[in-house]
Amino acid sequence: MKKETDHEPEDEWRSEYDFSQLQGGVRGKYAERYQAGTNLVLLDPDVAQAFPTAKAVNEALRLLIQIAERQKA
Repeated sequence: MKKETDHEPEDEWRSEYDFSQLQGGVRGKYAERYQAGTNLVLLDPDVAQAFPTAKAVNEALRLLIQIAERQKA
């Protein structure tokens, strides 16, 4: 008697997915960047409007860090 887990898995991909047309993929293309680590933060729309670039966000946070360090002293 066979158990349900003894059967071969069925192909669940849809017929419209033609993987033979996929070309140019590079395995591990972003592996080095991933290992370096990232800190992705999603800003609320109102904050993103005030700080539209990563540079603007970083400058504001650095200023906040300086203010906080002065308050400690």
